[in-house]
Amino acid sequence: MPVYLCKCPIKVHDGYNLDITVGRKWSTFAKRDAINRIRKLRKIGAKELPPPYPNGWYSILESSDLKVGEVKSIFALGEHLVAYRTRERNVYVLDAYCPHMGANLGIGGRVIDDQIECPFHQWRFRGSDGKCVNIPYATGVCQGSKLRTWLVSEVNDNIFLWYHANPAEAPWPLPVIKEIENEEFVFHGRNEFFVNCHIQEIPENGADLAHFKAVHEKSILAGGINSVTSRWKGAGSHHWQAEWKPCESPYKHFARVTLKHSIEVTSKLHIFEMDVTGEQIGPAYVQLHMKSATFGRIKVLQTITPVEPLIQKVVHRFYSQRILAPITKLVFLGESVMFERDMIMWNHKAFRKHPQLVKEDSAIKLFRSWYLQFYSENSKTFSEASENLDW
Repeated sequence: MPVYLCKCPIKVHDGYNLDITVGRKWSTFAKRDAINRIRKLRKIGAKELPPPYPNGWYSILESSDLKVGEVKSIFALGEHLVAYRTRERNVYVLDAYCPHMGANLGIGGRVIDDQIECPFHQWRFRGSDGKCVNIPYATGVCQGSKLRTWLVSEVNDNIFLWYHANPAEAPWPLPVIKEIENEEFVFHGRNEFFVNCHIQEIPENGADLAHFKAVHEKSILAGGINSVTSRWKGAGSHHWQAEWKPCESPYKHFARVTLKHSIEVTSKLHIFEMDVTGEQIGPAYVQLHMKSATFGRIKVLQTITPVEPLIQKVVHRFYSQRILAPITKLVFLGESVMFERDMIMWNHKAFRKHPQLVKEDSAIKLFRSWYLQFYSENSKTFSEASENLDW
């Protein structure tokens, strides 16, 4: 069973005074309430915003959330979806609404072999191609009756969905972390946040090299909200050396940020020295590889899933060898605090299509040029994606 680092959940705040619980998963109703509250708090003009759903892989579920025979209703990327797992452990994702009378297959649907059965009239749809294969009260099936199917890939304890404005576009392969797949590294815990911003703002942080000192220098003991005024802000400052650059073809959808981190206790004493490599894989997935000569190796997976145009669900999952559990707990705490500081910025900033940059901000310009590849000419605009979003 997964071991969460926080047996008693820690409550942190996202800058709107909304509780974000770290260490356990939210109930569906708590998520809906938080999202609806966030949605009402701030509106950003659509004129400068890029398309809200870039092309790429998105984590729609963590593997442990979908057991054999289980059905899940999902709302992500502006789409209502149903996901289910068969006895053979295969995962299928289809559009949620039955073409017959519009029932949501994710609410009360039943898995039968590789098919999902509608709870309203028991029509069955095959997961591989979405075709209706059985109507129990009819002598045949409606020709052409089918649900849209979505390509999925289950790697690194996540179920990823391929989303692209051009349906015929072939996906790139997702890299497998061998230490997770062969269980050399064990799962130590997760956090989950909802962020009110455009999705591009979050990965852009890795290329915003100047923000590391401004936002992340203060001690983690100073917390996330009032770190500048906290009495603990000088109790060990964080030092960062960072570099961001895109990868070359055939890995053009990859980018890499390299960080050297240490905590300054005195001018001559630095502790917790660690090399961090962040691999940005497409628009919404990051693999963080942490390595220390003293503490060993830790892996952190960050997934971003747009719930709607300006609401991003962000999850971090932490892995290491079992013996490193105490160190991984410290990393968990530190990362949660640091991410909270970024959230305060994201939740209250405006997206600048043409920001005024100085030469030292060159990595931001480079990032934006790289990220453009994930938008297509026919990608949904912010206005198109914002229609009919009521729960």
